[in-house]
Amino acid sequence: MHTLQFALLLIFPALVVVAALKDVTSYTIPNWISLALIAAFAPVALVSGASLATLGLCLASGFVALLVGMGMFAAGWIGGGDAKLFAASVLWLGWPAALPFMLVTGMAGGALTLGLLSLRSGWFEPVLAGSPAWLRKLGAQGGDIPYGVAIAVGALAAFPQGALTLAIGA
Repeated sequence: MHTLQFALLLIFPALVVVAALKDVTSYTIPNWISLALIAAFAPVALVSGASLATLGLCLASGFVALLVGMGMFAAGWIGGGDAKLFAASVLWLGWPAALPFMLVTGMAGGALTLGLLSLRSGWFEPVLAGSPAWLRKLGAQGGDIPYGVAIAVGALAAFPQGALTLAIGA
């Protein structure tokens, strides 16, 4: 059973990496990724051995994260796909792993923004000229920030402290 638990647990990092790659290459995070994370949470929660209280905290944390994400979307700080990925990630991580997730996500978002500002400064235009279309778009002046990358970095950093990870490892 431990192998099955471990295999199911790997769904989370795999999907957040896919979300980051989709966001950096297309500036979109498809709904199927967040829906798959939400759908996969139930079977992983069942086999994890986590207590009902822990699972309740995961659900409550995910709901609060959805509200926060909706607020950030409404303010124009992140895209809709980012908000959904943010909430689905917190659902999996639970409380208190949501705190390091948000801290690392914020720091990764700042680093990503600084990196993209450097890329968009004009110094790299000759290099970007022969690059793939997605990289040229990433380096275009005034472009968006693919914040799904920062969310994935935060999710991967907090994953070892996540409620389901700890329940399976116990």
